[in-house]
Formats: sequence, structure tokens, C-alpha cells
Amino acid sequence: MQRLCRPRLDLSWSRTITHAPALRRGYVTDEDVNKARRYCVEQLRQSDYDSHLVRNFIPKSRQDAYDAIRAFNLELVRLPELVSNPTIGQMRVQFWRDAVNNTFAGRPPKEPIMILLHKVLSELRDYPPQGSLNSIKFWLLRVISTREKYMDNRPFPTLEALEEYAENTYSTLMYSILAAMPVQSMHIDHLASHVGKACGIVAVLRGVPVLAAPTAPVRSPSGGNVGSGREPTLLLPLDVMADAGVKEEEVYRLGPSADGFQDAIFTVATRANDHLITAREMMKNLRAGQSPGHDYEHGEEAEHMHPGSPDSATTSFDKDLRRSIGVLLEAIPADDYLTRLEAANFDPFAVRSSWKLPWRLWRSSKTQQI
Repeated sequence: MQRLCRPRLDLSWSRTITHAPALRRGYVTDEDVNKARRYCVEQLRQSDYDSHLVRNFIPKSRQDAYDAIRAFNLELVRLPELVSNPTIGQMRVQFWRDAVNNTFAGRPPKEPIMILLHKVLSELRDYPPQGSLNSIKFWLLRVISTREKYMDNRPFPTLEALEEYAENTYSTLMYSILAAMPVQSMHIDHLASHVGKACGIVAVLRGVPVLAAPTAPVRSPSGGNVGSGREPTLLLPLDVMADAGVKEEEVYRLGPSADGFQDAIFTVATRANDHLITAREMMKNLRAGQSPGHDYEHGEEAEHMHPGSPDSATTSFDKDLRRSIGVLLEAIPADDYLTRLEAANFDPFAVRSSWKLPWRLWRSSKTQQI
């Protein structure tokens, strides 16, 4: 799929567990690490199957980093659905912020994701560059802060605000995994920025059918109501909805038949697809020894300023790409969803799962294309 077509008007677990080397802190044992690894992998299998597939294309020596970071993201994504009031939500966010800080200080809590992350960090301390540890911490804390900001499912005022959210969550997750590998390349970061933005936008589109429906009230074990269910919400950018004439109440009542709804979905999906097209064009240019074709808007951030000159970064691109292609394969599930969304006439309520995704990931890994 190269360009999205405007919608028609007639709307009609298993893996072999290897023994980790003994950790420096005696209170985290090898068995703790093995249990934590199994927990994280199972969480991905149950709740983030795309990542569960992608992890198989991450180098085995770095799969623990991928599993821990993606499972960490899952916990943050779940917070709005698991807490019954904002105060409890803030407490859970602070728990994860403290957990990250303590884990990087060598004092991980007895929580499986942080135990596995602690194992990853213990291994990274034995290899240069040491600066990658600080970068991983920076990126994870950024994800927490962004998830905290949007924990109330507030709408995005503009399409650009949605892109910024995607950059600070999905792109940032990719930065943290790259830092844990470690891959230090501004060009790879630039590619990850576009792929992550596409993934973040796609995640919002995927959530439309779920969030647009109200949830049942929160009940106690005895059956009594202890909190109101989540009210339906539509996270499409407000400027896109205004341009398409979409009214939230109509979407809640009529679903995809609401006036302008599929036009709004088309506009948002097109922006996600544009980022994937840009990433592919960048990759083609860099492989040919040319410039990416446009500047990296986040290139001035300290965490993206890696050692080496721009010329050396260009000449080592193929090597960096081979090491990081597994991370960039996050683009394939996003593209797969956009293809199915287009086939469903931009009706997210009608998109079905894809049996082709594992094959597409394998093919993309072999050809190193996204």
C-alpha cells in the first residue's frame, strides 16, 4: 500500500528459557529473573500480540530488554481502565516512576517487569557506551509523564498534538529499546521517530471502537457498585472532527454511520501512512549513501546526539540497520492495520484480524524492508 484511497460515499508462549548470569545483587536471583521473563512474555502474548510477534525478530541477547520495555508500556496503557478514580491513578503512576528510579539505582522492587529490566541494566553496565543507561531512563520517564498527562483520555486538540503524543510514547519506546541494544545512530532514531508516530496514530485508531462504547460500572466482590464505568470517548483530533463535521454523540449512537466519521478516520489514517512512506523513502536514500531527504526535527535533543560525525553515521547505516531492523519492524503491524482499515472503507468497527502478519514480519526481516 502506497497511498490511501478516500472512502466511498455509499457506506454500506513458548520459548526456551536460558539461564541468566548471576546478578550482582543477591536479593534478585536467577529464578526471579526467569519468572519475570516468563511473566513479561506472557503479558505480551495475551495483551499485545503484535509485539509478541515482533520480539522474535529482536536479537536473542536483547529480547529481555524488548520484553521488559513493552510489558512496561502495557502496564501504563492499562491504567485508565484499572483505576476507579484519578487519585488512585496518580498513585499508580507514581509507583511506576519510583520503580524506574529505584531500578536504575540498583534497588528494583519485587515486581517482574522491573526485575527483568534490572537484569538488562546489569548486563549493559559491563559494555560501552555507558551513556545508554541514562538515555533509557530518560525515555522511560518520558513515557510515564506522557501517559500520566493523557490518563483521563482527554481529546487531542489537533492532529499535530496526536503526533506529539505518538512521538512521546511509541517513538520513545523504540528509542529506549534501541539504547538497550545498544544502537547509537541519529539516522536510526530518525527512522524510529516516523515509525513510532505511525504506530501511535494507529493505536488511537484501533482504540476507537473500544473507547467509543461505555463500560459497565465497577463492582465490589459482593456485587455492589463502587464506581461508575468509563464514559464513552472519542480520541480523534478535534480539528479533524470539526473539518469532517463529526459529532461525538452521533458516533456513540450510530457508530460508523455518523456523518463525516469515515472521512475523519481517513484523514488520521493518511497521516500515519505518510510517516511510513517517509520512513521507507529515508531508508532508500540512506542505503544509497545519500542524505535522508529532510532534517530530523528532534535531532537537537541531547539523547539523539550520538558520538561520531554525520559522515561516519551515513557510512555505518547498513550495519546499524542490520542490528536494529527488529525494532523498526514495528512498522509492519501498523501498515498491516492500515491496509485492512482501507479494505473496510475506513470503518474501524469492521476491521478484522490478519493471518498474514507473521509472514509479512518474516519477509520484512529477510529483506530488511519496512
